[in-house]
Amino acid sequence: MRTVSRMRRLHAPFLSLLLALSVLAAPAANANNQRYAAFVVDQNTGVVLHSRRSEAQRYPASLTKMMTLYMLFEAIEIGEIGIDDQIRVSANAASAPPSGLGLRSGDTIRVEDAIMALVVKSANDVAVAVGERIGGGEAAFASEMTERARALGLDNTIFRNASGLPNSRQTTTAQDMARLAIALHRDFPQYFDYFDRTEFTYRGRTYRNHNSLVGRVEGVDGLKTGYIRASGFNVVVSAERGENRLIAVIMGGPTAAARDVHAEELLEAAFNTLEQRQDSRLFAGLTIPRLNPVREQAIIAREFAELGVAAPTEMGSAQTAPALRVVLTDEDEMASPLSDLSSQSEMPSENAIWSIQVGAYHTADQARARLADVADLSPVLEQAQHAARSVDVNGNQLWRARFEALSAEDARRACSDFGAADEACFAVAPGR
Repeated sequence: MRTVSRMRRLHAPFLSLLLALSVLAAPAANANNQRYAAFVVDQNTGVVLHSRRSEAQRYPASLTKMMTLYMLFEAIEIGEIGIDDQIRVSANAASAPPSGLGLRSGDTIRVEDAIMALVVKSANDVAVAVGERIGGGEAAFASEMTERARALGLDNTIFRNASGLPNSRQTTTAQDMARLAIALHRDFPQYFDYFDRTEFTYRGRTYRNHNSLVGRVEGVDGLKTGYIRASGFNVVVSAERGENRLIAVIMGGPTAAARDVHAEELLEAAFNTLEQRQDSRLFAGLTIPRLNPVREQAIIAREFAELGVAAPTEMGSAQTAPALRVVLTDEDEMASPLSDLSSQSEMPSENAIWSIQVGAYHTADQARARLADVADLSPVLEQAQHAARSVDVNGNQLWRARFEALSAEDARRACSDFGAADEACFAVAPGR
């Protein structure tokens, strides 16, 4: 519980950054994606690295199965059920709608196979069967889940079933899902490897993990995806690099592909944040303007929120959804190791023409209005050119608000002035 309690006590420097993030959501984003929420936390320190609507009520969908698994792991540890025991499938469990294993009434499934089916396949029939086995009935089990959640600090979560299938009274928050992920890793490290499996074979059929980030993104070792129409596409991701372990929660994605790209971008930005904090001497020695990694996460979130969120027409993880790429103006710099960036021979010239970007919007008029609103935040912008630059993001047109025709020094000073005013800003290298 100590790690979770630290999440509630932010140190002053980080609190000021979070306050800055809280005011960055554009009106269009609020109008178009009311289901969106995001939260990124360093599990080892409890420091929050990104937060957007993280305490707003959301539908967990199949993220619910993380709590079902927590209860199952606990039952195994106290000897209530064994890893090789069989769980009988009732008619009620067999009738659960997809996704599932297609189990029939009277079938049995081994506990370890049930774990794999919940993690990899997100099988609703198995979730119901587990709830009935442990709780004596799914409704009673859901009450136990909620009671256990309160003990874990999930104060804003209510469970009504074991699977995450639609129920208007089953709600949670991004912060609570992060707390649950931390509890799973902290309390059951002996079972956490199950979340790292990329596939699961049962009765001769192989199922791929719905969480496509596992095995593809460096350091990602779980946890769970979820989708119902009311929730959009959700994911909780655990990732470890070196001594840092992050938990990222994305809720309300328009597609599985968009959600996964967004989660990956936020993870990279968060690890970049930690890397730069750990090597502050080198960061201070850089001579080109660079995007503050925490503000980088806010801009990623804003551009993601600008995407359309028409309800998908099919249940499941939409593995065939077209890939989405949120293009950051300085993404090459963001992805490069700091040691590479310290090489002056690879940097753009200090005398070249730089720009700064202060937002991304649905229309050119919104971008121009933003430029007019913030032009007086830095005196170096008096002679800068105002520009609304269009960019295509997965077939959606966004307009980036930029001040152009700046020197590198002026771009650096402008972003410093914006940072002092808790406003988003990042420097754009020549040609970007």
